[in-house]
Amino acid sequence: MLLEYFIFGVITFLMTGAQCEVTEVLAEAGFQAVLPCKCSPLTTFAPTIIWSKADKGTVWRKQKSGLQYWGSSWSQKGIQRAQCPHSKFERGDYSLQINNVREEDGGMYYCRVEHGDQVAENKVMLRIIKVSVSSSVAIWGSDVSIGCDVTPWPHGAVVQWKLNNSPFVPQTRITPNRVKSVVTEKATARVMGKWTCVVGYKGKEGRASSTLTVQGIIQPSKDNTKVYAAVGSAVTLPCVFSPGLTPSGPVWEKLKPEFLFKPAPGRLPASFSASPPSSQLPWEKSASLKEVAFEDEGRYRCSGTIEGQRVTRNMQLVVAKIGSSIPSDKKGSVTLTCQLTDSSQVTDYEWVHVVYDLNGTQSVGSIQKGKTLSISKVSEENRGEWACRFYGKEGILGNVTYNIQLMSGLSGQKSSGLSHNTAAVVGLSFLLLVLLLILAQMYKNHQRRKRLFQYPALETIIHTTSNEREERERNRVKK
Repeated sequence: MLLEYFIFGVITFLMTGAQCEVTEVLAEAGFQAVLPCKCSPLTTFAPTIIWSKADKGTVWRKQKSGLQYWGSSWSQKGIQRAQCPHSKFERGDYSLQINNVREEDGGMYYCRVEHGDQVAENKVMLRIIKVSVSSSVAIWGSDVSIGCDVTPWPHGAVVQWKLNNSPFVPQTRITPNRVKSVVTEKATARVMGKWTCVVGYKGKEGRASSTLTVQGIIQPSKDNTKVYAAVGSAVTLPCVFSPGLTPSGPVWEKLKPEFLFKPAPGRLPASFSASPPSSQLPWEKSASLKEVAFEDEGRYRCSGTIEGQRVTRNMQLVVAKIGSSIPSDKKGSVTLTCQLTDSSQVTDYEWVHVVYDLNGTQSVGSIQKGKTLSISKVSEENRGEWACRFYGKEGILGNVTYNIQLMSGLSGQKSSGLSHNTAAVVGLSFLLLVLLLILAQMYKNHQRRKRLFQYPALETIIHTTSNEREERERNRVKK
């Protein structure tokens, strides 16, 4: 019985010819698609090969004589988009290669291999995947859509999105008479890069990609980015547009804290400077504060116009300082506290004692944890510069320094300094008193001479009498 079935199968094979594979092909628009047509060689002689498309007729044909023919839509200006490599015919491979496939190339294809009464036929469904972006160069903050089209659409297919090779969860939109996977997002740095649509259908997988570029303010990359600075230091508020993009009407504003939902501009700090240096690139509109004060903290806004659309970026300046206090019950001790105008992103504080040698080389001494540093007794070992470093989830956010010598020295030096100051005050007081006495005597003599000058005759009599008295005294001494 089994032998009869085997003989029947061989007879059927010889009558109908060799059977070829049937498969689905997923290809990306603009690239090459290979439509397989592989079967056992029917004979050693050259067969007739015909590739056709359901709605376009003949695509490519090769006669036994070796003559080739292309359909009108597959050959333009002597360039054929469809071809079969002859070198593979001996192995029974009659696959069709289509270069630069288009959406309209999608559909059912037929491969027919004829030799006499023997015919082998293969059906291939070609589906073209294309990723389209509503605007390949989107303006920051505008709506942008990334769509994945498959022509013809494979019902029941699984579509996955990837952004820069990482999974991305899309939204799905259904349009009339067809299904389309669409991602709709705001144009920000988060959606910049290479978008890839991965389509899985009947065990096959195809993919297509497109790149989305967003123009606008790229630094800071998002609103409400915090910039940290220490009191008295200089800080730069970044505002960098896309390279090659020069915004018109750039403006810097400080936002009033009381307007949370509709920010209103306030007064910029005195040390604020929005004038760019000559070396700054045209698309960089960063500003600076030459000397940060504690009250300069708050929100700042940078804006500029690109292609008629106003692009803005808000950022927050967080100012840090170190507060000091001397406990009333502990003489010679000090407590330092690291203070920030906004510590919501701070996860850890670290105190570092910075030591300098005679050559001015800096080295780090002891490290202590915590927002507050308590020094029980100010001594030569712990005097000098202390730095408070504050950290966030992604690392260090900033630091602020304090010099204990500016607050207090050793106890013995304080007493010595006080005695020196007292002696100086006493000496200056005595000198001032002597000067006052001299001035008083000079003034008295001046007034006396002033009265005599009013009576010149009296002055002459007094002067003559005085001279005669002196003459008599000299004569008496000679006798």
